[in-house]
Amino acid sequence: MIAAPFIVVDHCQDEIKHYQSIFGGEIEILRRHGEAVLNADLHVEGATLKFADTLAAKPARIGDYVRVFLNIETEGRFREIYDKLAEGGTVLVEVYAAPFNGLLAIVTDRNGVCWVLSYYRQRVNHPC
Repeated sequence: MIAAPFIVVDHCQDEIKHYQSIFGGEIEILRRHGEAVLNADLHVEGATLKFADTLAAKPARIGDYVRVFLNIETEGRFREIYDKLAEGGTVLVEVYAAPFNGLLAIVTDRNGVCWVLSYYRQRVNHPC
């Protein structure tokens, strides 16, 4: 089984480019209706973020029902993603040193998508 976040946004064509500016990766357009992009994938570092326009997905309401968990490889990349998602969004939990020897933050972006960001530092084994 493979689980992938399915993110519904207004103006999918524009918003997937916004997410690409944050995460990088390649956009794959899956379905169009005229000029509008109804479904698209963003392929990033072996993961796929799935997007749908509200015209296609017809959500009942915007809500905080699904959170996207990202385990980010470096502290620098963690902070870069955090800053970009927070721009125009809402920081729910500021960056803090988590008990697992890393960093954690929770941000709702400008589209109401809630992201749980984590960075795990390498564990150091000390001789006894």
